[in-house]
Amino acid sequence: MNGKNGKYNLFAQFGRRRRLRTLICAEHGRLYRIAWSWCHDSCQAEDLVQETITRALSKIDSLLDEQRLQLWLTQILVNLHHDHYRRVRPETGLECDSLTAEDDPEHAADRSQLIALTRQAVALLGQDQRQVLSLVDIAQFSYADTAAILGLPVGTVMSRLSRARRRMRELLEQQGIGDADVVPLRRHR
Repeated sequence: MNGKNGKYNLFAQFGRRRRLRTLICAEHGRLYRIAWSWCHDSCQAEDLVQETITRALSKIDSLLDEQRLQLWLTQILVNLHHDHYRRVRPETGLECDSLTAEDDPEHAADRSQLIALTRQAVALLGQDQRQVLSLVDIAQFSYADTAAILGLPVGTVMSRLSRARRRMRELLEQQGIGDADVVPLRRHR
């Protein structure tokens, strides 16, 4: 009996690992957007994502709840970014998807300028505020999930996000940009 159960468990484990490898690799784009919003360097962001995926694949059996895959991967990314941030002070910024507009050239130029000013404002935020802002507003994690990813209380996430949004608003207003002009940070699907 143990022989049959052992074979079944081996096949089940193999199938789970194979399924998880596929799911992990499919998270590349989402992880890249988060990493890029933190470091504003495409090479560094790609390195962080590759290291995240490599580490996740090597520790695939430590993921107990498959429903929490995105959280688990993002926690790995955060830890790797913190390790890198301790060694080197990175450039900062915010990735904003290219805006494919059916706009006239003048409107497209205005939007490009607005995106540049938004990136500059994000670059002025502290690392803690920038991480919370990108996880909630770009990656669309809940406050609870963001707190779990960063290892913080939910209240701390909420206060950092509030301060980050308020500071963004102040910085953009200093540039003459009002609420009606602001480009949403969330990706539209």
